[in-house]
Amino acid sequence: MIDLYTASTPNGWKASITLEELELPYKVHAIDLGEGDQKKPDFLKLNPNGRIPAIVDRDADNFPIFESGAIMIYLAEKAGRLLPTDAQGRSRVIQWLMFQMGGVGPMMGQANAFFRYFPEKIQPAIDRYQNESRRLFEVLDGQLAHSEWLAGDYSLADIANFSWVRIHGWSGVSVEGLDHLQRWMNTMAARPAVERGVSVPTTPVAAKPEERDASKLVESGRSMLQL
Repeated sequence: MIDLYTASTPNGWKASITLEELELPYKVHAIDLGEGDQKKPDFLKLNPNGRIPAIVDRDADNFPIFESGAIMIYLAEKAGRLLPTDAQGRSRVIQWLMFQMGGVGPMMGQANAFFRYFPEKIQPAIDRYQNESRRLFEVLDGQLAHSEWLAGDYSLADIANFSWVRIHGWSGVSVEGLDHLQRWMNTMAARPAVERGVSVPTTPVAAKPEERDASKLVESGRSMLQL
């Protein structure tokens, strides 16, 4: 049994979708980011960085794991799926996983902060992070022009990148003209395990800004940024 400590965010979805795809039994512990649950002593014992998600593998002497990418790799290796075992196949998946962790996630996260959460609009910062996010989307689109999935077969790479790209509207980043990316997004969204994963731990944050309770999300985001 896996204990999953999470919230309805892209990094949280990376873990919950992976668990759903792998069909591993897990129990959800919802973390209220707006209330600062992730900074409380009990959670910091699991993740000293005070971020979600975190997991505890009860079947492995209550082994705790933090960092969403590390969680995904651990779970895939535990189940023997979503991550190839041959060196080159494994490397392809990890390359695109690192692409998300080092590029898509940080750039979209900063776009969210400056576009949605900061009380004053700093347009050069907004432009910088939205433009870089769009550039990274174009890289994904280019890869998907030649392959159904990002790294050969369906893998952790697709789960990680989709979890972030699906909220492009909240970041103010267009996917217009990126036909291969849109095809992939639609295919991902239609997978039953993905559908279930993005509903963890509660009703998912909608992919389109107009479908969200924007004021509540902005207030929560500002509290997390200590603005």
